[in-house]
Amino acid sequence: MSTFLYKIGKAAYDKPWAIISSWIVILGIVVAMIGVNGLNISSEMKLEGTESQKVLDKLVQELPQAAGGQASVVFAAAQGERLDTPERLAKITEAINKVYALEYVINPAELVAAAAQGGVSADGDQAAQAATQTEGAQSGKAEQASPESAPAEMPPYMPLMIDNVPVPGVLIATDGSVALFQFQFTVMQTSLPKGVTDSVVEAVKDVEKDPGIAVLPSDSLNVVDIPVGTNEIYGLVIAAIVLVVTLGSIVAAGLPLVVALFGVAIGVGGAFAISSFVTMSSITPVLALMIGLAVGIDYALFIVNRQRRLILDQGLSAREAAARAVGTAGSAVFFAGLTVIIALCGLLIIEISFLSLMALVASVTVFLNVLIALTLLPALLGLMGERICSSKAREKIRSKSADKHGVADRYVKGVVKYRWLVILGVIVILGFAAIPATEMRMGMPNGSTANLDTPQRQSYDAISKGFGEGFNGPLLIVAEPKNPTGTISPEMLGGLVQDIQKVQDVSVVSPLGLNQEGNIAILSLIPKTGPTDTATRDLVQDLRAADSTIAKTYDVTLGVTGFTAINIDMSSKLAEVFPIYIVIIVILSLIILLLVFRSILVPIKATVGFLLSILATYGISTAVFQWGWLSNLFGFDTGGPIMSFMPILATGILYGLAMDYQVFLVSSMREAHVHGHRGVNSVIHGYDQSSRVVVAAAIIMVSVFAGFIFTHDIMIKQIGFALAIGILIDAFLVRMALVPAVMALFGDKAWALPKWLDRILPNLDVEGDKLIAQLNAQDAVASKQEN
Repeated sequence: MSTFLYKIGKAAYDKPWAIISSWIVILGIVVAMIGVNGLNISSEMKLEGTESQKVLDKLVQELPQAAGGQASVVFAAAQGERLDTPERLAKITEAINKVYALEYVINPAELVAAAAQGGVSADGDQAAQAATQTEGAQSGKAEQASPESAPAEMPPYMPLMIDNVPVPGVLIATDGSVALFQFQFTVMQTSLPKGVTDSVVEAVKDVEKDPGIAVLPSDSLNVVDIPVGTNEIYGLVIAAIVLVVTLGSIVAAGLPLVVALFGVAIGVGGAFAISSFVTMSSITPVLALMIGLAVGIDYALFIVNRQRRLILDQGLSAREAAARAVGTAGSAVFFAGLTVIIALCGLLIIEISFLSLMALVASVTVFLNVLIALTLLPALLGLMGERICSSKAREKIRSKSADKHGVADRYVKGVVKYRWLVILGVIVILGFAAIPATEMRMGMPNGSTANLDTPQRQSYDAISKGFGEGFNGPLLIVAEPKNPTGTISPEMLGGLVQDIQKVQDVSVVSPLGLNQEGNIAILSLIPKTGPTDTATRDLVQDLRAADSTIAKTYDVTLGVTGFTAINIDMSSKLAEVFPIYIVIIVILSLIILLLVFRSILVPIKATVGFLLSILATYGISTAVFQWGWLSNLFGFDTGGPIMSFMPILATGILYGLAMDYQVFLVSSMREAHVHGHRGVNSVIHGYDQSSRVVVAAAIIMVSVFAGFIFTHDIMIKQIGFALAIGILIDAFLVRMALVPAVMALFGDKAWALPKWLDRILPNLDVEGDKLIAQLNAQDAVASKQEN
């Protein structure tokens, strides 16, 4: 491997413009594809195989309009004022009629009229659901007060009436302070043509011409954008400063930044280029940007730093040093990148399409950064030539004392001396940090966790206050006879509504109709509790239970779908596959590190260290985002559940990145051991050689990830925080403290490997020993020929 990469590095150095031109052409193709296809991102998160998705898919086939996206608008009066004045009701009704007149919005009046004229068709009957929403609300109140129902207070809302005629889809609080307008599209929001939601918002915003009314559209009406702002630049600025300090040259420091930006431009740009052909969530390119910037800068830093050390320490020419740097540090970069790619691709086992796409796009971006670091970087070094090291730097190294790593040397000797104390201290600290993870609650962010000054939060709070928190997370119930030839009569549907109304934590049940064949009944259910509450999750599970009293009484199966049910299923599925993913990560870690380090102990130590750091990451993330610790510092108001796929996503990414530092740090210790340093001396010598660049790389990576913490999107905020704190813990507590302490504890035994295993394992030559030996032999032959 190292010999092959050495040849690539030398070829790229000698013919820089051929390599540079090739990469520029590739970037040009990507830009051209974006220009032709445009940018298309979605908020859709499809969960294949889950109960809610199965129900939704069935509705798309049988009753397409029932599967259409839902949205709502809240009209809120100013403090102490009311909405139900004639003038304000006229404005609100006018805005609602404008919305119903739009294409792709179900118009209840037209559909009821069509059903009355031509009989009730599948579409007509189902689409008339919007017209019966008010009736459902009224019947729900009546049922709550009936003798058969559990005693309940009358809800603090009623249908909005104009001239004694209910306005379809609109409820108003009895105190007149807030009105809720709920409506449905004919298709899912992700399938709506551009501009439809904008037209809806524009229509309802006319009401705000009255200064006493606030119009708050639901989240589903917001235009999906790429959640990236200017805060990410701060991370790059810190990275640039660290590069200058580490490399001692602005010119040298610029190369890793150029290489990383080139890599993410092609990787993320390529993702956008295909976004017209695949459904891509807004998080996908941002995740690729995060990882691509971090690994791109770090990988280029390792190679540039190695080249400069070879020039300054061994007096090699820039050409030879660049080739050797690609052959040695480049080998470590290749295997480090491989671990990140394998960890990300491991997410494919979850079989959730949007997560799989995120993993694949991020993996391709990492792969591109590895290729660019091994080809474009040496080409750029070829253009730089000997200028990569200034005469001032060369003079400084000649006058410098033999102890080149004074601080690192003193630090690692202290760690080695007090190794037992360091080991116990790190374990205690990380164990304590992991404690909050025992109470980690997973879900999806919603209006209840948005900042107080956002329309999403104001809408959520207004709905909760005026109608009940459950109105923020309605459920769609689909009832089907267990007997394939069975049907559901209108009387049976009425009985279902009444019995479901009696279930604990159910607020309102509204019948939405039957299909033409009579074998599918649709109901709308409003829980008493919020979308992320445990009681709502339990309610969904109880309704689905095949042995429930309702299912047995009516001989039906009840399917539950809707945004709330989908989020519940996502959390359940991810929690189910998470242990399997952890096992896969552990096995991969052991195999890859066994091949790289040819040691039994080193892989075990590295994996245990990673598990400690990831548990601590979960704990700290829970304390911050769920408990709300330091929330003001990180730019959010209210704690809430940890995003469902954050733990499994963070595990895969952090595993790969943690192994990067393991490879670069411990490979130096192995190199010292191979070259004759024994016991703790190999640990100290290897640490001295690599600690400076590993610390710089870790600071850069933390800075890049931390820049995403201050974005407005809570999902990106959580991912950025978890990755930043995870790298901070793993790099500085595990790799820079625990690893040298454990290595010193075992000494030369750390490199023990059974002979039979040594024979069958391939020698990957990550440290480049074979390459160096070959080059030394060539130098000796050349020297003899000259003499």
